[in-house]
Amino acid sequence: MGRVLLTIIVPLLLPTALYIAWRVALGRGINLPTTWVWLALSGLVLASVTLVAVSVDFGEPRNGVYVAPHLEGGQVVPGHIAPALQPQR
Repeated sequence: MGRVLLTIIVPLLLPTALYIAWRVALGRGINLPTTWVWLALSGLVLASVTLVAVSVDFGEPRNGVYVAPHLEGGQVVPGHIAPALQPQR
């Protein structure tokens, strides 16, 4: 969680926090028209939908065992999914 906080969340929120601090320090306050609030919320919803859609696997189910890349006879065999053994009936 610490790595995510330092590499993703802080860089995203720091410019906004600095801008708000600057506006408050000058005594101008924060003026957010309703349009900007709706745009920000719409952006968050669209980003969330995109993340969910990308994380869902739309392909066929992958039944098998992942075999990591390895050396065979001095050649690198790329990683692949080997077919799973079917249970005997």
